[in-house]
Amino acid sequence: MISEADVPPSRGNWGRWGDADERGAANLLTPQRVLDACATPRRGQALSLAMPIKGSTSGPGATTVPHLHGRPLPQHFMSIDGGDYAAGARKIKGEMSVADDALIVSPHGTTTHMDALSHMWRGDKLYNGHSSDRVRSYGATRCGIDKVGPIVARGVLLDVAAHHEVPFLDGAVRIDAQLLESTADAQGVEVRAGDVVLVRTGFSTVFGDDPARYQDAQPGLDFSGGSWLVDQDVVAIGSDNVAVGALDVGGTFHGSVDEDIHMLTLWSHGVYLIEMLWLEELAASGVHEFLFVAAPLPIEGGTASPLNPIAVL
Repeated sequence: MISEADVPPSRGNWGRWGDADERGAANLLTPQRVLDACATPRRGQALSLAMPIKGSTSGPGATTVPHLHGRPLPQHFMSIDGGDYAAGARKIKGEMSVADDALIVSPHGTTTHMDALSHMWRGDKLYNGHSSDRVRSYGATRCGIDKVGPIVARGVLLDVAAHHEVPFLDGAVRIDAQLLESTADAQGVEVRAGDVVLVRTGFSTVFGDDPARYQDAQPGLDFSGGSWLVDQDVVAIGSDNVAVGALDVGGTFHGSVDEDIHMLTLWSHGVYLIEMLWLEELAASGVHEFLFVAAPLPIEGGTASPLNPIAVL
């Protein structure tokens, strides 16, 4: 049983879905909420919200995609030895050719991904009171990304950059509860229980022209903004910055440990974070309510999964 001393500060979801729960806010996606979400699209248009994965093994491609310095870039190479495959790869029965891929990806900080509830914790407890000893070199046997399952939900875009009438927010901007509420009001949307909320800063577009600026302070949620969203009972929060929460000068997390967005969402409320989204086409569509679909890879014990989220307008 979870003791009173183990329960995180106010509004935490520990014990809400039982002491054994490892899925957190994904439990909010009841059959009725999924059916309701499927009724949201009006255009029948599907948009990918992911950045491309480019391998760095044989070229500089990966360095052109937004990423954090110091994190291992994706590696993509052919798993069958054949040089540059100029001859059409390996011959089969003298008629057909085949090329096989090998891909190595460290999701955090290098590509669009979803954080698992085992990604970060405090003391010796994961979300819901599970022991942090369950996170081992071979994977997290509690609260891993394989426990999440498909996410099919109503999606809401809160385009804070557009609300400020700028292409991207300055790195010093901290998105608080008041700014989220005013953005939602201006865009005529309401955040509801079971939603996936995407917060656009526009900051992903900075990388192409000024990679050094991208590595420094970034706009993002502060504690009040994150608290407002978890209080709406959302399933996940995504953004087009590195950490959903704001980053201070030098790329460090904004605020104290008690105010950290990862602790508030993943650890306390079991609300998932989707980081490094590409939201430019979605923003250009002018649509703020849509069907959101994402299926994390069932990586057993994974602390995250690369993701190709889809918005169906």
